[in-house]
Amino acid sequence: MDPMTQSAQISSSQGLADGHNSAVKESKLSVKDLIHWRDPKKTGLMFGLSLLVLLSLAAFSVISVVSYLLLSLLCVTITFRIYKSVVQAVQKSSDGHPFKTLIDKDVSIPPETFRKHVDTSLTYINRALKQMSRLFLVEDLVDSLKLAVVMWLLTYVGAVFNGITVLILADILLFAVPPVYEKNKTQVDQYIDLVRTQVNTTMAKLQEKLPGAVKRSKTE
Repeated sequence: MDPMTQSAQISSSQGLADGHNSAVKESKLSVKDLIHWRDPKKTGLMFGLSLLVLLSLAAFSVISVVSYLLLSLLCVTITFRIYKSVVQAVQKSSDGHPFKTLIDKDVSIPPETFRKHVDTSLTYINRALKQMSRLFLVEDLVDSLKLAVVMWLLTYVGAVFNGITVLILADILLFAVPPVYEKNKTQVDQYIDLVRTQVNTTMAKLQEKLPGAVKRSKTE
């Protein structure tokens, strides 16, 4: 093979690999950039859509919300399809189907990708099951007491808010807290450290009052 041709092929392969790596890197950072408002337009659009869907779910049933969303999307695509057909008929052009590139695009999920996500999900599920078993079977009394306190507090939350309201508040906090934390990171970290120290001190005092057989093991 011609050295010049081989060099060009290697450069092209390296360029494709670099482009793929950069694309993967950007996809990994996309969620973080989104909640930190790196691109205000995209973040505002995503925040508005998510909030609109949650508010719709608070007023209507899930079936109605999903049906209206799909119906709206279908109306847009049908209208655009008819509009392009009329324009092509008037201009006597042969542009073809306006969504041909999207129709020809492969949207199937590769088996390797599916198995990878299933394996990853299974790892998290098994870890969660192990943790729940440890907590509910009181392997560590302190951790089980923490869970009991959290569940007790959630009973009051459930008495005031329903699930959709909690999701709406979580959605607002998801897009509001990161930029605020980023601007006041030093002060917030100081308060978090104070709270963590206070909680650890309280838990240490509580553990000292427990019988020796149920005290937390230091070898974790």
